[in-house]
Amino acid sequence: MDTNKAKILLDEALALNNELFLIDFTISSAGDIEVVVDGDNGVPLNECIRISRHIEHNLDREIEDFSLKVITPDITKSLVHPRQYNKNIGRILKVQTNTEKLEGTLVALDTDKITLEWKAREPKPIGKGKHTVNKKAEIAIENITKATVKIIYN
Repeated sequence: MDTNKAKILLDEALALNNELFLIDFTISSAGDIEVVVDGDNGVPLNECIRISRHIEHNLDREIEDFSLKVITPDITKSLVHPRQYNKNIGRILKVQTNTEKLEGTLVALDTDKITLEWKAREPKPIGKGKHTVNKKAEIAIENITKATVKIIYN
């Protein structure tokens, strides 16, 4: 399988829609091509079909046998691209760095950091008992080792 040609075809297909971006691209030794794409506002099914057709119609099955799968990211998987954070503002994230694990609502995204907010129960400064306090953390994207969206079932 000509990996370079498949990648060029993929890049051409993605260039036609600026809202889409590549999450993962793999070609197995058996010729199985898997493309994982995401979008700033999700990925409509017709976009997956368009990308698949662009790649498939420009590769020659007479020369190489291959299978092709164009999919969107699994919600249970970690966020890997900075643009994925933008579409998850307002959702609860579980974030892990080398030094800590945090869980909070993603309230802001800058070019190099995210901001999480959550409520925590802490001992009162004076007297017995606990009280609820608002917490906030800014985390550099480069320090995040894993970030997943918390799935809440209602």
